[in-house]
Amino acid sequence: MHRSASRLTRILACAAVPVMLVVAGCSSDSDSKDGSNSPAASSPEAKKSPTVAPAKFTKLPDPCDSIARKTIESLVPAAKSKSGTAGKSSDIASRGSCSWNGLDDNGVKGSQYRWLDVSFLRYDSDASLALTGDQRATEQYGKEIAKAKATEGAKEVKTAPAPGIGDEATAVTYKLRKTGEDFGYATIVARTENGVVVLTYNGTGYAGAKNPSIADLTKDALKAGKEAVASVATANK
Repeated sequence: MHRSASRLTRILACAAVPVMLVVAGCSSDSDSKDGSNSPAASSPEAKKSPTVAPAKFTKLPDPCDSIARKTIESLVPAAKSKSGTAGKSSDIASRGSCSWNGLDDNGVKGSQYRWLDVSFLRYDSDASLALTGDQRATEQYGKEIAKAKATEGAKEVKTAPAPGIGDEATAVTYKLRKTGEDFGYATIVARTENGVVVLTYNGTGYAGAKNPSIADLTKDALKAGKEAVASVATANK
């Protein structure tokens, strides 16, 4: 009788082993299905940055080479430096400028002073802002127009479209009195793709010389502005 009881105990113990294994297997399968033990399931899905089209222009021209030498000689006939004076820039691929100025002394007939400067700004597309380079340049284009119109002391401020220059362009003209003389100003603000070009041309007559008209200054500024804008595309060929 004792031997029969011992044998029955061993049979029951062996029978219990598969049951325990099945239970353990079911528990493991359940965990893998609901993913409760998966690190990916415990962390939120990473937000994807919006994609924006890449900017067309990746560099800028040398500002001092953006306007033809003969144009400089015509607009600033007595320029101190016909090669221009470059402005300082910490990133020449994104911004740059150059200026020319001079006093054409005609003796008893008086003198003519002229100043010409051009500046370039380039914008890359920015996925974090969800803005293309063109869109960022368009924003800056509007700001530059507003800046020119808000020039301190400016009088008779006028704006007009400047067709045929880049994707969009505006001429801002005004008069400004300084150094005891009345200066005429013509500023051309243009956008070409993801670049912005701002060209300003101003002048006055000294010692009895006749002041240049706003119309003449604007005509010359438009000519130089077209060359400056075209130089951006040329630099990126």
